[in-house]
Order: sequence, then C-alpha cells, then structure tokens
Amino acid sequence: MINRQPAVNPLTPHVFGAILHKNVQLPANIGKYELIERLGGSTAEVYRSRDASLGRTVAIKILTEAGLGDAEAHSRFLAEARLIGSLVHENIIGFYDYGEQAGRPFLVMEYLDGESLGAAIRGWRTGDLRNKLLIGRQIANGLAYVHSKGIIHRDVKPDNIWIDSAGKVKIIDFGVAKTEEFSITGTGFTLGTPYYMAPEQVRGEKPTPLVDIYSFGVLLFELVTGIRPFEGQTVNEIFDQVLHRALDLEPLKKAGIPDAVSDLIHGCTSKEPGARTQDFSILAGKIDEILRRMPEGGRSRRRWAWIAGAVVLVVVVLVIYIVLRYY
Repeated sequence: MINRQPAVNPLTPHVFGAILHKNVQLPANIGKYELIERLGGSTAEVYRSRDASLGRTVAIKILTEAGLGDAEAHSRFLAEARLIGSLVHENIIGFYDYGEQAGRPFLVMEYLDGESLGAAIRGWRTGDLRNKLLIGRQIANGLAYVHSKGIIHRDVKPDNIWIDSAGKVKIIDFGVAKTEEFSITGTGFTLGTPYYMAPEQVRGEKPTPLVDIYSFGVLLFELVTGIRPFEGQTVNEIFDQVLHRALDLEPLKKAGIPDAVSDLIHGCTSKEPGARTQDFSILAGKIDEILRRMPEGGRSRRRWAWIAGAVVLVVVVLVIYIVLRYY
C-alpha cells in the first residue's frame, strides 16, 4: 500500500499572503517549518507547525498584513522576539527561532497543549483551592524571573497564562512588555487589559514592576473565586472602579477562602504602589507558607477513607456482637 503524503505548498509571497487571509489550504511550508493548523490570532496569526529538521511540533507566530502595516504592532512584534529570546525559565514559553518570509517576520516558539488559564477558570477546571494556589505559585515564580531580567510584563491576565496537560504553567505573550531599553506606548493609548490594570497604568504613569504585582492580585482573586473584582459596561466604567473603588473582599469570604489568601490578594491590589507586596519572590514564599499549612488533597481523602472504614468496622462488630449475644 502506498503511503501518500499530503501536498505541501511552498510559501511564495502570494501563498504566504493568502495563508494570512485564511484562504489557502494547509499544510504549507515556511522555510524548514510546515504549517499544519491555524490556532488563532489577530494582528499575528499562530499556527501549529512541524520543524522538519528536528521532527518536533512547534508554534509559529506570523505578523499579518494588517499588523505589518501598523508600525506600533510591528515594533511590538520585534520587541517580543528580543524579549522572549532572552528568557529561559520553566514557567515561560520557550523560544526557538526568528525569521522573515516574504517580508513578514515570524517567531518559532514552544508548542503548548492544554488551555489558557482564562478558559480553565471559565470552565471551572482549575481544581480545588490547593491546586489554584499551586497555579498561582508557578505564575509568581515565572514573573519573579521576568522581573529579575529587568522586564515588566504589563499584561498579566488569565488569557496570557497557559496550563498544559501536566499542570505546568507557562507565561505567554510578551507583546507589550517593557525593558529599560525598549518601551512602546502610543500617544493617548494605555497598554494592558482594563480589568487587570493597576491604577498608575490607567493614569498613564511610567510603569514599574509593581503594575505586574497588582495584576497578579486581580488574577488570583479571579482564580480563587471564578469572578473578576471589577466589572463594567465600558472601559471608562472599569477604569473608574480601578481608580476609585476599593477591592471588595466579600466574594472571597463567600467562597470560603482562608484569611491568609485574602490578605495576600489585598496586599497585591492596594491603590498605592508603595503599599503593595513589593516582590514576586516574597509572594511565592507567602503562597508556599499557605500551602504548607493546608492538608494535601490525597492525604485528606485517605484520612477520611480510614475514618469511614473504621466506622464501618465498628458497626459490623457491634452487629455481630448483638447477633451472637441475643440470638
């Protein structure tokens, strides 16, 4: 029986442009990489791909025609390549290669199975409180490393956190990150996602690592409760709450969240940057301390199983005793 391989289209400029308009059949080649499946995107398209020379699955992020025509989007794309190329950490998406095809830049990154943390929260697939805190600790560890490299992420949110099938957390999308050498802030435009932005970001002030601390606190609130602390019909409504409304901790109490976790979230989300927890290493340590005080799920279940078994045994012995004694 002949094993027929699917035809692969070489990425000429015409075909490359057609792919970005989603009107050409995959697979298609971009250099040594074979594009297999479109995964999504807007100003940049992401594809599940195969590295032909190494035989491994990778993700390729390609700047679209619209993105290429947007000077700011183009600059952010190139900046992201420089940033993630300098980061090597178990909780940061891996970076493999950078190139250009038909005048359009592309990034080659680690392919991640699983789903975004945002999707997991919306689908109630984040597990019990212990598992949620384990997720939070991995995010804190990754961001501590990012900050140690002089980088501010500036867009920490559930949709920029990935959880693979083994439960490993990966921070993704450094498209609006900032270093001392490079920053993009368009005139009259504030970078970030409204729900998770720190007050100083909303005011357009120079960002510091503490904006990521604030965003992490909001993310952790959503992770443990399933809801955002601020909601609004418009961006201005959300910004008004971020600037002027204190974080309501009542949903944490209703969800049965321990005071130690509520205090940690409160310490991240102060309106005043100087009043926040100042470092992700400190946050990771606090989460570790909370986890040490919590019973492990497996041990807890085993303990209750032993108790249930003992109760059953006592009942059986009593029944046997009564039967032998009175009958």
